[in-house]
Amino acid sequence: MNFPNHRPRRLRRKAAIRDMVREFQLQASDFIAPLFITEGSNIKEEIASMPGYYRYSLDMLNAELEELVEVGIRSVLVFVKVPDEKKDNKGTEALNDQGLMQQSIRHIKQHYPELFVMSDVALDPYSEYGHDGIVEDGEIINDVTTEVLAAMSVSHAVAGVDMVAPSDMMDGRVGAIRAELDKYGHENVGIMSYSAKYASAYYGPFRDALDSAPGFGDKKTYQMDPANAQEALREAALDIEEGADILMVKPGLPYLDIVQRISSTYNVPVSVYHVSGEYAMIKAAAEKGWLNEEDIMMESLIAFKRAGASLIATYFAKEAAKYLKSN
Repeated sequence: MNFPNHRPRRLRRKAAIRDMVREFQLQASDFIAPLFITEGSNIKEEIASMPGYYRYSLDMLNAELEELVEVGIRSVLVFVKVPDEKKDNKGTEALNDQGLMQQSIRHIKQHYPELFVMSDVALDPYSEYGHDGIVEDGEIINDVTTEVLAAMSVSHAVAGVDMVAPSDMMDGRVGAIRAELDKYGHENVGIMSYSAKYASAYYGPFRDALDSAPGFGDKKTYQMDPANAQEALREAALDIEEGADILMVKPGLPYLDIVQRISSTYNVPVSVYHVSGEYAMIKAAAEKGWLNEEDIMMESLIAFKRAGASLIATYFAKEAAKYLKSN
């Protein structure tokens, strides 16, 4: 009987050898933990469509930050829920140096200076229309919006943010933000650009979390068509040229091919956003007993690394870091 000369199963026989030859590894420092901050006090409010994930008032935030640091998380991405009475079509509250985002940045840097703080830069949480830009006659106006986003980024930098994360998909906003940051002496504040953010159906729970669903129409005139791949490379190239330090792909698992294309084309760190809809689906299936949540969580996260992501923004950040620490 002839036997094969090559037996790949030899390297799978025992856990020790599987660990030794594993091509990609996850570690807690790979994860960016999103934080949802709300006004008020004594608030830790579970998001109904994101089981186990919460909005926090600032006075309740430190316990969560302590847990993140304890398990080895190094970075957080801050989002704020803005009351309706503070929303308008100008981004007024977004530019308020005493606004909730600016207060949140200062709070985290004061109490946990070792955390690398990233801030969301987009107008949808502040917009009475729920869109990522200034609206005129039912149209999202690009260049006026970029001016506000640039000013918003400077306000975050003054508050002490380490990196701004423009998630709006306006043309030219990375260059405008970089120029404005440098103009005011914030050349060391980085930019993680959402370079390939798709007009996806996976964002629903996130919009519940921030009450930021569009009040009319959709976001297809500025977020990317899910059918397009080459366009992502063009967007990435423009953002690199304009000064982006990290490129973001959003959502995650349905766009692993985009992560792979960008990471293999450009010598720039690539991050991926494991979005709210992906999180909610895993949680719902696990609650039904249809899937093992822990196994699916880790398999999903390693897929991002395998595709070429250096960083992963995920609502599983704390759970995954705990798993890695105990295994």
